[in-house]
Amino acid sequence: MSLLVVGLSHRSAPVSVLERAALSLDAQIKLLQDTVAAEPATEAAVLATCNRIELYADVDKFHAGVAELSTLLAQHSGVGLDELTPYLYVHYEDRAVHHLFSVACGLDSMVVGEGQILGQIKDALARAQELHTAGRLLNDLFQQGLRVGKRAHSETGIDRAGQSLVTFGLEQFTAGADVESWARGKRAVVIGAGSMSSLAAATLARAGVAEIVIANRTFDRAERLARLLEEQYGHRPTETDGTGGAGVLARAVPMGSVPAELTRADVTISCTGATGLVLTAEMVAAAVEGRVPEGALPAEAEPRTDIRQVLPPTSLGDDECPLDLPAVQGGGFSVLGEAAVAGMDAATLEQHAAWVDNATVDRRASRRTPERETARTPAADAEVIAALVATVAVTGRITELRRPEPVVEVPRPAPVLALLDLAMPRDIDAAAHRLAGVRLVDIESLAEVSADAPMASDVDMVRRIVSDEVAAFGAAQRAAHITPTVVALRAMAADVVATEIARLEGRLPGLDDKHRGEITQTVRRVVDKLLHAPTVRVKQLAAEPGGAGYADALRTLFDLDQETVAAVSRAEDSRTMENDAENRGRS
Repeated sequence: MSLLVVGLSHRSAPVSVLERAALSLDAQIKLLQDTVAAEPATEAAVLATCNRIELYADVDKFHAGVAELSTLLAQHSGVGLDELTPYLYVHYEDRAVHHLFSVACGLDSMVVGEGQILGQIKDALARAQELHTAGRLLNDLFQQGLRVGKRAHSETGIDRAGQSLVTFGLEQFTAGADVESWARGKRAVVIGAGSMSSLAAATLARAGVAEIVIANRTFDRAERLARLLEEQYGHRPTETDGTGGAGVLARAVPMGSVPAELTRADVTISCTGATGLVLTAEMVAAAVEGRVPEGALPAEAEPRTDIRQVLPPTSLGDDECPLDLPAVQGGGFSVLGEAAVAGMDAATLEQHAAWVDNATVDRRASRRTPERETARTPAADAEVIAALVATVAVTGRITELRRPEPVVEVPRPAPVLALLDLAMPRDIDAAAHRLAGVRLVDIESLAEVSADAPMASDVDMVRRIVSDEVAAFGAAQRAAHITPTVVALRAMAADVVATEIARLEGRLPGLDDKHRGEITQTVRRVVDKLLHAPTVRVKQLAAEPGGAGYADALRTLFDLDQETVAAVSRAEDSRTMENDAENRGRS
């Protein structure tokens, strides 16, 4: 087994890089085809989700495989190799198995324990099977990964350690309340009809929203999802199901109707495969216009009414100053900041700054001390005055430096529209979070919130399951590696028996069928008994770490033809592919 995985995820790369490296379905298909066409790889599978892009391959050379897979990822993602390389991680053989099993159990997810990843792994395997890029190794790996993930969810409480990404995202809007209480009776818009969007819609329906509008570029898929929601969640006659409502109304609309639907929505979830923005800040602003209460705008937008017109006189003057300080309304000006001035225009202040900068006589020299020499230069005074001018232009007043006024927090209105962006690259303009009455949660903010989430004790149990399953998978693969050699050995023994029986018939032409059959059976039993113990034992030894060399030993001891062994391996791989196709047809 020479399993190699090269990838990047929310743990290794910033969201901006993940957005740019996101692979469309066509790009994934081309990547798989190019990978198996490359020299080091014989099998390939791509696991691409909203927060990870991983390329799995069976390679015959480690360093060449890493170089080739990294180059292909960069080529098909459109991100330069030099820029992408610092964020890539590499796992090989048992470490690669451990990584996929951890991913399948939700240990490597943004929200620990989320179950959505199992469906994504299943889709990745199905795609590789359809394109015939998954052979025996990757089929075994991904199918076992799915079994390990299901085992972790059924045998432990890993679901309590973290919910699906959708639920976790919705919890950011609830201010500590449960999602059901927050969502009940709300109107929702879901943009997209893929697996994540379907999960989002189902989560909202279970939470008790009154209406869900599905928008998708392919209207038929939106209609299909809306119909499924109506069938499953459209009738809740009593409170026995805990919802206390009459059911959800689900309907489909074309993408062009999204702006109009947003004006009525309380919550919007978007997860599409679009490469550009689906909702711009302008669209969101238009949707909440008129829904934010009067007076809820930031305080800076309101005119100032608290500007003082009269201030105490200054403690400093100068006969040569070009300003007529006594004539200034309410008093004068202080370079030391002992008082403040209001109502003085910026041009006047700038005139004073120019005088300070170019003055030849400084009557304040007698007041200087060595400690204050550095701070009390004309240049320093000019900087102070320039800063005061800037303050006047912004606030309309200059506060006294010795008694700073407390900073007043700008009140922000409660959100009337909650936006959850689960797409990668993002669907919703990040600038929307600055709009009054809007709360935006996206993949990046979810990553920050969940970074310090506590690990539940169930996580340790899942880790033990993963370790045990990795060891079992490695043993099974090593044992399977020697199987073609054992099959070839038994085939060679059968050929020897057939040759010797044919020779015996030539020497004993009068041998009847009964005696010929007895002799043939006896010879076969002798050969089987001689080979039984060695072949069973060699399989046991091969399953142990470092047991790969036993296959080579068997081939050498019995002088087995390498091509015969390879033919057996190809036949087994072909049967595996046929079984997988049969299973897909049934499902």
